[in-house]
Amino acid sequence: MKEISDEQKAVEGQVMKIYKESSPIIENLFEWAYINHLAWSLAALALALVVWLTIALSNAENQRNALATKQCADPVFKGEIDKKCLRSVQSREHWWQHVSYALTHLSPEK
Repeated sequence: MKEISDEQKAVEGQVMKIYKESSPIIENLFEWAYINHLAWSLAALALALVVWLTIALSNAENQRNALATKQCADPVFKGEIDKKCLRSVQSREHWWQHVSYALTHLSPEK
């Protein structure tokens, strides 16, 4: 068998050192950064909250407008409110009309 010279061993050692430093660190290979996930999760949660509050505001303004315009008066009992009608009434054409009215009229009209 042919013996390897010291010079070749030194060159091979340098090559192996370069290879070892270029390989990924196994301890950090599967590490996750949760900061970005947290930010996107909070943004999605905030967006969901805004959508939910917009829907609730639209429904509340729809019912308030129906009561103000007396669209759900009970035909049998005068002066009472028909609650079934109040759940299904559409007092304006679109949902955004309810939201825009509610956002621009913060205090009740006198």
